[in-house]
Amino acid sequence: MKYKCVIVDDEELARELIETHLSQFDEFELVASCESALEATKILAINSIDLLFLDIEMPVLKGTDFLKSLSNVPKVIFTTAYRDYAIEGFELNAVDYLLKPIVFERFFKSIQKFLESIQPKTIKVIKEEASELSNYVFVQANRKNIKIKFDDILYIESLKDYIKIHYKTRNVMTKYSITAFHELLDNRFLRIHRSFIVNKEAITAFTKHDIEIGKIEIPIGHSYKHQVMERLISS
Repeated sequence: MKYKCVIVDDEELARELIETHLSQFDEFELVASCESALEATKILAINSIDLLFLDIEMPVLKGTDFLKSLSNVPKVIFTTAYRDYAIEGFELNAVDYLLKPIVFERFFKSIQKFLESIQPKTIKVIKEEASELSNYVFVQANRKNIKIKFDDILYIESLKDYIKIHYKTRNVMTKYSITAFHELLDNRFLRIHRSFIVNKEAITAFTKHDIEIGKIEIPIGHSYKHQVMERLISS
């Protein structure tokens, strides 16, 4: 499933930064990047949008006033350079409130909040089931429910709307977003790239650019380098 997004900001550089951050997540589709609320109104009239990245201080029509005018209100993450609007933003049930300039680590947390707001019951139930079952979860593949033991996972690879779970001796392909599946895993699993999660216990070597699991080399995404190095060096 793809979540459809619209960016609304009168600053071109701000829009481009959000686009860059958003491109790290396979499960999101950018429908339009608008420089005004009036332009966004036309987009929302003909598209079903799941998430708005909405600037507040814009000419002609403020982001908060624009949101109040909508009859079908999508989820919204406010993006602004001003702290003063935080209370008003949350009163409008915003998923999150991001202060510019928006760093990727903070943007990542907002995406997690959005996913939890969309699938709170599903994620909670699966997490509880995984906890009760101790160290495994079931996924659907080849018309079966297959047990996935966390101890046996080497790494997980995203392939559009699917993920491939790599073991030492086999692979399992299932329809799942990599971000949502990451929510089910424990702290030994580390997101190192928009398309890869690795089991830290399976890592045999690493550099600033890639991670090795035996003979397999997996790239570290540029936006993930700082947090990956921090986690690996401190572990």
